[in-house]
This record gives sequence, C-alpha cells and structure tokens, in this order.
Amino acid sequence: MTPEGKVKAKVKKILTEFGAYYAMPVSGGFGNAGTPDFLVCIRGKFLAIETKAKGNKPTALQEAAMQKIREAGGRALVIDETNVETLRKELDNE
Repeated sequence: MTPEGKVKAKVKKILTEFGAYYAMPVSGGFGNAGTPDFLVCIRGKFLAIETKAKGNKPTALQEAAMQKIREAGGRALVIDETNVETLRKELDNE
C-alpha cells in the first residue's frame, strides 16, 4: 500500500467509527478536477478531506476546490501521517 493509501485507510477507519457518511469521488476525466479525496457528511455538516503522503502539498486545483468548499460554508482539511489523529478531534467538534 502506498503512503497515501495508508493515510486514506486511517481516515476511512476514523470516519466509520464516527458513523459519518463519506464518498470518495473517482478521478480520471469524468469528475471535477481538484475534488478532495473524501466528501463527508457528519451530523448535518459538510466536510472535505484531501489526503497526502507526508511532505506532499495539495495542488493548485485542490486548493481552489477546498477554498470554494469553505466559501460555501463547508470545512476542508488536508490530512497526512503527521495529523491524521487530529481528525478525531475535528469530528468530535462537529
């Protein structure tokens, strides 16, 4: 499993523990460029999560998509190996 794949697996586990609905949009020409890896609904609130391997940063398209989500009233996070456990705290506050 790739380093980013390991982060995604941890995120899935945490989202499942919290009973969140999530979808992972398929990329590859048919979706919107830059869409975050996870689109989440928890307790009636919208959250987007972009996962990265340690040290990697979101692309300009990903940053733009997350900014649009924030402007629309949603939350958008970038999660990697160094901060994956902070997702639990974020979900506790939702």
